[in-house]
Amino acid sequence: MNKNYFEIKRAGINTTFQDQGRDNLYHIGIPFSGAMDNRNFQISNKLVGNEVNFPIIEFAYQGPLLKYFGEKINFAITGDVKFIIRKKNNTFEGKCYQSFALENGDELDIISTNKSVYGYLAVSGEFDVNYQWSSCSINTKANIGANNGKKIEDGQKINILNINKNLSDKKLNYINTKIENIRVIQGTNFDYFSDKGKKIFFEKEFVISKLSDRMGMRLEGPKIENIFDTNIKSEGLLKGVIQVPADGNPIIMLSDHGTIGGYPKIGVVISADYDKLVQLTPGSKIKFKKVELADAETLFKLYDLETQNLISQI
Repeated sequence: MNKNYFEIKRAGINTTFQDQGRDNLYHIGIPFSGAMDNRNFQISNKLVGNEVNFPIIEFAYQGPLLKYFGEKINFAITGDVKFIIRKKNNTFEGKCYQSFALENGDELDIISTNKSVYGYLAVSGEFDVNYQWSSCSINTKANIGANNGKKIEDGQKINILNINKNLSDKKLNYINTKIENIRVIQGTNFDYFSDKGKKIFFEKEFVISKLSDRMGMRLEGPKIENIFDTNIKSEGLLKGVIQVPADGNPIIMLSDHGTIGGYPKIGVVISADYDKLVQLTPGSKIKFKKVELADAETLFKLYDLETQNLISQI
């Protein structure tokens, strides 16, 4: 066994290995997957001196309890997360967007996310994971990626390779902000819906259902009327596409979505709003705002530039 490793005392909820996902496999039914919140994923790696696409541990709601064995190592957690570090007889509360040291026998207890869904754990080394199609990202629906495509489990041991010896402390002053108005571009089946249905989509509030996961986010609210056909010949799907099934309640396709679907598509969430969208918890209220494709492209460039500027500050 590798001399540096985590022992998983409690796996937490939906704890997986993720990186930036896998490209250009839609033709064989494989979506991108990857970290749900790409900005927080990249920042976590940068805080421990890694390349921004190194594998990390992503968790939802409750994170893992890990005991560390090995030489001194740094870690960082991003998101809106409560966690504590236990060192022998001392316990202290950690802070997100700041690196901390772990030594042999220390425990890291990631208790919960705070009014958000996903958090990210990076270490100053490389998790010993297997790759599939140039990515370690786990898609539990398809059983692909690291860990045999399964969630991390209780009692599992996770080896860490190539520890970075530069253990300088790093910190970023960053606050996650909420979003209520989700900007979308018009979907390919936009005209399948009545004028009243379109008006409802852009003017009324929707509530995020508990039936949401890495594959999709179900919404509840006023029904969106379809005047053409509630089922269509299956077509390709993309991350952020908003489908409307026969019950009139929208479903937003997320990172592990199916690559084809037969529900009409009323809109697509713009890439600049995706990271904040996925952090909204069940029960949150959202509204949709229409933008043009050119505006969506500009907004993404600005969001990406802002992300790179944050990373450059670390």
